[in-house]
Amino acid sequence: MPAVLAVVPARGGSKGVPGKNLARVGGVPLVVRAVRACRAAARVTDVVVSTDDPAVAAAAREAGATVVERPAELAGDTATSESAVLHALDAHEAATGRAVDTVLLVQCTSPFLTAGDIDAVAAAVTEGGADSALTVAPFHGFLWRAGETAPEMAGNRCSGEGAHGVNHDKKHRPRRQDRPQDLLETGAAYAMRAAGFRAARHRFFGRTEPVPTDPARVLEIDDPDDLARARALAPLLDAPDFPSRDDIDAVVLDFDGTQTDDRVLVDAEGRELVAVHRGDGLGVAALRRAGLALLILSTEVNAVVAARARKLRVPVVHGTDTKDAVLKQWCDERGIDPARVLYAGNDVNDLPCLRLVGWPVAVADAHPAVRDAARAVTRAPGGRGAVREIAGRLLGPEL
Repeated sequence: MPAVLAVVPARGGSKGVPGKNLARVGGVPLVVRAVRACRAAARVTDVVVSTDDPAVAAAAREAGATVVERPAELAGDTATSESAVLHALDAHEAATGRAVDTVLLVQCTSPFLTAGDIDAVAAAVTEGGADSALTVAPFHGFLWRAGETAPEMAGNRCSGEGAHGVNHDKKHRPRRQDRPQDLLETGAAYAMRAAGFRAARHRFFGRTEPVPTDPARVLEIDDPDDLARARALAPLLDAPDFPSRDDIDAVVLDFDGTQTDDRVLVDAEGRELVAVHRGDGLGVAALRRAGLALLILSTEVNAVVAARARKLRVPVVHGTDTKDAVLKQWCDERGIDPARVLYAGNDVNDLPCLRLVGWPVAVADAHPAVRDAARAVTRAPGGRGAVREIAGRLLGPEL
């Protein structure tokens, strides 16, 4: 899989909308919306937020992004997005020791950008042979420009400045279907071959591929009126991605990578330790009180899985290589329709279970194949509150 780095520039200063990148749309800060879209994109391997603002950095980390601190000389009004992306690209490669194949520029100011849009613009470079790519929307309007004299008016200007057609001859008004297809740059997402971007130092070089997006979702936030429009549109464009309590009868949870951060600590005696999230325990207790059937299902043989299940007072099956068969039998024994089961997982061994249930859920840092198979993706990574988030979204904000 090519290394695809998504860079989200999000400096603290903004004259048009103060604190813009932390402004909420649909109840979510703009920088968090951008990070979530990037993390849900199957082709993106790493997400970096470039910022000079500690509050933006904290929100980005909580959403699961890595933060690159932007130096002062790249944080002013005159700094270009390209300069921030180049700096973040260098910092990421230096920190990870891994070369990036494709780098994306993803803008916080486009709140309705989707993971599908990000995947499509990345695929134009990683698979389509383009050197650079951008999201565009089909555009059929007649463009006019004021303050310039059209060629036919040269030497015969009236007292007013007037206007002339930019993409049309004002003497001829062709039907929409007879006009060339114009494309509007959305400003939402760009993809570049990393080596070519470093050499050119701008986002459009070589073969540039336009990637069409849904025009209904195109909106750039540059002033307070744009922000107000985004907030009005959010209930219409932000489709719910989790079921309600009435939609499910059971919640089944993977363990490693879902209730833990997928790391294992090993002491000198070979004993293994894992870290869990206290908020997840609160979420599990709330799910149990709500009357939902619960199960922890894991391939891990370590006794720590059973110990955690006892602590949570949840039935557990672990050390099995046929998780889907166990899940189906568990449902059959309890008369539960798999279509009314929410299963949360993070890795490829969860795929059979995800395909079996009606509500497959991936944690934010799940394997790309798991995110692709999921009906919903949590905002929190595994072991960092993903189970608490699931409980909260099922049972309501009072949790």
